[in-house]
Amino acid sequence: MNTATLFGLCAALLVGLGLFGLIVNPQPLRKILAFNVMGSGVFLLFGVFAQRGAAAGFGGDPVPQALLITGIVVAFSATALAVALLLRLFDAAGSVSLENQAPAPAPPPPGEV
Repeated sequence: MNTATLFGLCAALLVGLGLFGLIVNPQPLRKILAFNVMGSGVFLLFGVFAQRGAAAGFGGDPVPQALLITGIVVAFSATALAVALLLRLFDAAGSVSLENQAPAPAPPPPGEV
């Protein structure tokens, strides 16, 4: 097993863990963290693709490197926006839960329909 295969398997593991966290965890902050773990797996996979091209004797291709750096910056910006929205939700509602917390409407009095 060479290093590219090992890094590819690690990338697949990170994507799988992130997807599992997105599906299982109901808390929004944990969903944000799981999305970042999944994104890290994708970035690692892009890095493996860039390394395989350079290791095959071709010159270093700058396109995967540029995509990788751009993706990291965009992921950081999206995470900052998501955390800011989560903090705003906490200030407005007093909770960060996405569950329906509205009380059930009261039933009508017995004489009314």
